[in-house]
Amino acid sequence: MNTSNNSIREMTLRGIILGTLITLVFTASNVYLGLKVGMTFASSIPAAVISMAVLRMFKDSSILENNIVQTQASAAGCISSIIFVMPAMVMIGYWNDFPFWQTFLICAAGGTLGVIFTVPLRYAMVVKSNLPYPEGVAAAVILKTADKKSSDGESQAQSGVKLLALGAGLSSVFTFCTSGLRILVDGFTMTGKLGAAVFSLGTGYSFALLGAGLLIGIGGGFSLLIGTVLCWAVGVPVLTTILPNPDALPIEDFSSVVWATKLRFAGAGCIAISALWTLIVLIKPIIKGLIDSMELAKEAKAGDIDSRFTDLSFKQMIIYTLVSILIICGVFYKFTTNIDIPALWAWSFVILGTLLAVLIGFLLAASCGYMAGLIGSSSSPISGITIISVVVISLSYLLLSGVQGIFNIEGGRDFVTAFTLFTATVVNATACISNDNLQDLKTGQLVGASPKHQQVALIIGTIIGAFVIAPVLELLYNSYGFPGAMPREHMDPNLALNAPQATLMASIAKGIFNHHLEWTYIIIGLILGAVIIVLNLFIKKVTKGKMFVAPLAVGLGIYLPSSVNVVIIIGSIASYFIVRSLKRKFTDKAQLHEKLTVLDSRNNLMAAGLIVGESLMGVIMALVLTVSISAGGSDAPLAIDLGLNSTVISVLSFVIFFGGLTYVLRKIVAGTSK
Repeated sequence: MNTSNNSIREMTLRGIILGTLITLVFTASNVYLGLKVGMTFASSIPAAVISMAVLRMFKDSSILENNIVQTQASAAGCISSIIFVMPAMVMIGYWNDFPFWQTFLICAAGGTLGVIFTVPLRYAMVVKSNLPYPEGVAAAVILKTADKKSSDGESQAQSGVKLLALGAGLSSVFTFCTSGLRILVDGFTMTGKLGAAVFSLGTGYSFALLGAGLLIGIGGGFSLLIGTVLCWAVGVPVLTTILPNPDALPIEDFSSVVWATKLRFAGAGCIAISALWTLIVLIKPIIKGLIDSMELAKEAKAGDIDSRFTDLSFKQMIIYTLVSILIICGVFYKFTTNIDIPALWAWSFVILGTLLAVLIGFLLAASCGYMAGLIGSSSSPISGITIISVVVISLSYLLLSGVQGIFNIEGGRDFVTAFTLFTATVVNATACISNDNLQDLKTGQLVGASPKHQQVALIIGTIIGAFVIAPVLELLYNSYGFPGAMPREHMDPNLALNAPQATLMASIAKGIFNHHLEWTYIIIGLILGAVIIVLNLFIKKVTKGKMFVAPLAVGLGIYLPSSVNVVIIIGSIASYFIVRSLKRKFTDKAQLHEKLTVLDSRNNLMAAGLIVGESLMGVIMALVLTVSISAGGSDAPLAIDLGLNSTVISVLSFVIFFGGLTYVLRKIVAGTSK
């Protein structure tokens, strides 16, 4: 592929169509994964591999065209993060479904603002910065090696697609056997008592979670392990000893209730202070970045910079911003028509809501853009930052509502709670896209792409992804339900999608407006988070940065169910031992570096395949379930009874899952053997 010719085509119709198809698939996958386990995967690298494999069929394809495809598709890993807030609307009972146009317009407008707000930061944070941008650099490396051969003679693109397909096939078949045919179980839980203390630990059999563990690595996995141990080996046993069990619940249910109603709020507090600390640390470099960006923009205007390597013009930025703000105002006003209040009150909420969405969104865009450059898009604490925005928005509306007296009107408190979450949805969309934009622009800088073309491509990807959000949310909600929000009677709550962040956002907003938030446990979490932050600083100083404890991951270890955490931890430990064995095998530094680069690429592609396969199968199974129920059928239309007892099925599931884990690790390492 020729990259030296500046006249080379970059933004093409076929590229946009391919990027659209990849965006649709990856957005649906990420929505499912996010609702199930509370995290999404970065779609840039798998999108780049798929793009290279497809566009190789055209003689005039180029690295710049491939880059535009991955830029557009990367929106799928970002705009889908809207599920960190939006499901809370049905959890609080304000929505019974997900209105398409309101959902689409909010996601599209908020996401577009996320792109525009980070445009002024590009010069300082990408061109003139030493920030590592791990995912952006990785995507650039993959794009540049498109024509190289792997150890078996295939191109890297072909080899990468095969690895993606292998991971997707394995995880989708296993998911079909568990959630479709139901001939296997998807995990197990062990519960016991020591005196009055209850000890409980569960693990799921999920290849998507395994893929997530492979991606986060040993540092994040170890921190997650600390949080899990603090929660289930310390917190739950202590609280089950001192708290009453008035309903005489079975010990497994009692431990789950204690975790859900007490310890989860401690995890939320830990997450919140970790995100706040990150913002505090970044204030100085963010301000410097803004100042440098303004100075460098003058150079571009004076013609000192090649026009091909400039951003969207100031006029274009103003147009995109104004259109997005007008859309937000319109949707907010439509939202206020759900309650009978004076026009002045309605417009005060619309104006304040728009101001909060834009101002908080801008501040978070700068923060998230810097964090993405520092630690990567996937590792940025978006959910923790969104918690802070929910609290700020809630307190602002609490003050406005107190002045107006809206709480004295029937349904007023529910309206304000819902409007808080709706406003936070816009902020979340802005933060998520800005978290990705600079990462993509770093990739573009390394391969010689045009920033303005990338920015347009990401806006297109945001709009395409926004089309998918509402239908997929509606499908998954009606098929599985969310905690405390089951659309039909007699649905199995064990099958409900966790939607952990949305559950937390709903609890915080309702708690603030109803004055019954679990402040004791939130404060405990804040104190714990502060202690871990200090401990992390000490460990980094003593080990000179070689070791660390991630406070945010510790908070997630407390906040997420153990069935989610354990599999992720297993994946992270597995990735550690793979790297360790490679370091022992290859002692030459140059050779080791080359092997580690190959290993990292194969690891990321396999992980992405595992995540996409399970997620897509989950969406397909949701569709099958919806069709069955609509036709008056059962909620397990594909289930098969093999006549095996539960113990045999549990053992069989265990063997198959861990056999699959072994196979996955061997395939990842296979590319480094020669």
